[in-house]
Amino acid sequence: MTLSLAVALDGAGWHPAAWRSGSARPGRLFTPGYWAELVTEAERGLLDFVTFEDALGLQSTHLNELDGRLDQVRGRLDAVLIASAVAPLTSRIGLVPTTSTTHTEPFHVAIGIASLDHISRGRAGWRPRLSPRPDQARHFGRRVLPPLDLSDDPDPASTSSVADLFGEAADAVEVVRRLWDSWEDDAEIRDVATGRFIDRERLHYIDFRGEWFSVRGPSITPRSPQGQPLVTSLAHDTLPYEFAARSSDVVYVTPRDRADAAAIVGRVREAEAAVGRPGAPLKIFGDLVVFLDADGAAGRKARLDELDGGELVSDAHVFTGTPEGLAGLLLDWREAGLDGFRLRPGELPHDLTAITRGLVPELRARNAFRAAYETADLRGRLGLPRPGSRYAKVS
Repeated sequence: MTLSLAVALDGAGWHPAAWRSGSARPGRLFTPGYWAELVTEAERGLLDFVTFEDALGLQSTHLNELDGRLDQVRGRLDAVLIASAVAPLTSRIGLVPTTSTTHTEPFHVAIGIASLDHISRGRAGWRPRLSPRPDQARHFGRRVLPPLDLSDDPDPASTSSVADLFGEAADAVEVVRRLWDSWEDDAEIRDVATGRFIDRERLHYIDFRGEWFSVRGPSITPRSPQGQPLVTSLAHDTLPYEFAARSSDVVYVTPRDRADAAAIVGRVREAEAAVGRPGAPLKIFGDLVVFLDADGAAGRKARLDELDGGELVSDAHVFTGTPEGLAGLLLDWREAGLDGFRLRPGELPHDLTAITRGLVPELRARNAFRAAYETADLRGRLGLPRPGSRYAKVS
């Protein structure tokens, strides 16, 4: 059975000192050509999709504020705009940018991702994420957020705030999905003879009223090729698992080993039952940070650790080794119930190239990866049907 494989792109790589390596391209980080080269390499490796990280504040090693460090990459380009720029340069790979649900209006997100789906001809996805940091809230001046507390005995104000942010995020995704459905597939008539460009009966008010949003609709963007672009989310615990079960098609999880992967899969399925998830179960992808070489991967990571002043700390398992070793690990963990993996290259472009030109051929040799793209759209590649508009029955 073919393994699903995605890559998460962020800056010069997931190691904070990656920009200082000999093969890095720090002078090109904020150029469209840099991202185009990475995504076309990922497509050359026949990967399912790439994700683009984003946030509404500068990167920081501190939980609630800027850290003042000048020796790590700071700043980024807008993820949706990067995806839109590289879409015409690619033809098959999925493009999944990240946006915040905390300070971004869902109407803007809906038309942005739908436009990306049109531009890419059915290859768009979206990763909604929270923005819980108080310093990011101050960029907008619309709310005050308490400091985030991830201790074993968290401040009740932090716990309540995070729960509210997840509730807001769930409403934001629901608004976005309804707006994507607000145009039926055949709403555009374009009949010159009668002078009718659209059929007004096939455009729908969504009339969403919730705790966080009141949105009437309809969208200004016609229904996109996939109808509903792919929605993905990252989750580490019960509350985000339940958010994913309510709102997403794919969830990224962070197991440490095969036994942990099996336990997490069980918790995700429990979350689906708890929220009464309708339709297909979540696709569960395991996240790993990877450093790949035929030999010397551990030494390369150690040199980056030394440059950064400490060992890399990550929410995900950090793999250092050969493409063959990683192939064995992925196929072993898949037996725990994972549908695929999202790999985070430690150093770009080095570890991305090692994935596409080392790992992928090894998986293919084990009859575990495709030899060609079989579908053009992202949902179809993951075995997800194209949904009809929920409002079509009203017509």
